[in-house]
Amino acid sequence: MNQDTANQPPVVVRAVHGVLFATLNIPATRNALAAEVVAALAQAVEQALCDTSVRALVLRGSHGFFCAGGNVGSFQARLDAHEAGGPGTDPIAARNREFGRFMQRLCALPIPVIAAVEGAAMGGGMGLACAADIVLATRGARFALSETSLGIIPAQIAPFVVARLGQRVACRLGLSGEKISADTALALGMVDELAADGAALDALLAQWLSRIAACAPGANRALKPLLRRCGQEDDGTLLDDAAQQF
Repeated sequence: MNQDTANQPPVVVRAVHGVLFATLNIPATRNALAAEVVAALAQAVEQALCDTSVRALVLRGSHGFFCAGGNVGSFQARLDAHEAGGPGTDPIAARNREFGRFMQRLCALPIPVIAAVEGAAMGGGMGLACAADIVLATRGARFALSETSLGIIPAQIAPFVVARLGQRVACRLGLSGEKISADTALALGMVDELAADGAALDALLAQWLSRIAACAPGANRALKPLLRRCGQEDDGTLLDDAAQQF
């Protein structure tokens, strides 16, 4: 890793015309979800939640690669640190659950979340994309629930993968570790729209952001939480609340 890369933040966050862009930025690990990456993403989510001028959050990966998933290589270091510190909570389980809490906060954001995928979204990276409302990808992108091929499970992303793809498709991908093409991901509902390459992905993203900008921000912030409640509670109560919000 050169000095310039080492001095860069793990996630580059910038606000442009009401859109918050959060770009994973550790190319040496293909933007793996190391602790510092998840912490930075969590800060971006909090910023998007608290700043009412933010109308959408865009998740991307730097250097043409979305996200390689969890940083499995750090497991041994966590275990060594745990043993040195004495008995207590399993550090790997605790870190895993911490990622799940971040995913819950991301999914609960009341503004549109767009994932723009180039290269690949593997394991936790695919889970990150599944938590988005809209997923755009280049035709060269690949997706996989790769955890079982490493002897682990997609523990914290499972609910979000099932919510987007359904249990049958989640089982297919999770139990096989199958790496699927962007075209297959589109057919399965993982991806909403494809672009030929990175430049076309930028143009496609701009189109979607223009559509979102044409919607009233207050209406979007009210609608998304309402949609999340559908199927989770009594219809009468939900519709009573919806009438008041209307």
